[in-house]
Amino acid sequence: MDFQNGHEEFCFNTAIKFTAVRRTQGQAVNKEFPTIDEAKEFASTFNDGRTMIYAVNDLGNEAHNG
Repeated sequence: MDFQNGHEEFCFNTAIKFTAVRRTQGQAVNKEFPTIDEAKEFASTFNDGRTMIYAVNDLGNEAHNG
């Protein structure tokens, strides 16, 4: 993983879930996954590179990770 800063790395290393977020027809669509690989697999089904993936930890911190 190529982290941009310490916050991203901290959130990734302590993540309890990963959230994939897309905007479809003006509305946000959020799906939660237990692993980043599952979130990336979901994102790849759209074939457009526009799904944002966030690592979320049990402290409520989150950071963009993909």
